[in-house]
Amino acid sequence: MREIIVCTFLTLDGVMQAPGGPDEDAESGFEHGGWQKPVDDDEVGVAIAGWYEDSDAMLLGRKTYEIFASYWPTADPGNPFTDRMNGMHKYVASRTLTSVEWQNSTLLEGDTVDAVRELKASAGGPINVVGSGDLAQTLMRHGLVDEYRLTIHPVIIGTGKRLFADGAIPTALEPVSVSTTKGGTVVGVYRPNGRPSYDSY
Repeated sequence: MREIIVCTFLTLDGVMQAPGGPDEDAESGFEHGGWQKPVDDDEVGVAIAGWYEDSDAMLLGRKTYEIFASYWPTADPGNPFTDRMNGMHKYVASRTLTSVEWQNSTLLEGDTVDAVRELKASAGGPINVVGSGDLAQTLMRHGLVDEYRLTIHPVIIGTGKRLFADGAIPTALEPVSVSTTKGGTVVGVYRPNGRPSYDSY
């Protein structure tokens, strides 16, 4: 059984929208695109590289796929991520795309949840869900996420799409590893562990 791993950059208040650049995703009037780089550091890059060492595929929603497909095929070959991103297999969940041209990409057919269940049952290694907030929330609602790998950066944005939006399924998380970089980013790996428990003091 393959595992589905959600890999996401978050602000301290949980926003995941447009970390990479001002024009990445301005949906709903979002004005804070490109918030990650000013609060990034080398240790974050090392941690993210480690997230891909044991994964052999990515699962992407349409928007993230289109952003990546417009950048990585012509990215600097000296960037250690370039070969990895281009070489990994990409599974794309979309209701509107009819084809995917980026090398090693496959457009999932039919219902996304059913298609991901089939992927999980297939042979191969872990699959990283990168960005793709709407897709991630669909997978969470159907209990298909096996692990979260999150970088939580020391900045508050106040608006934007959140990974754990209103209506998220209450879930207890078991920490696998948690560390803080020199720049104050929390790098956390967590696995779902049933429903939360409740108590009082």
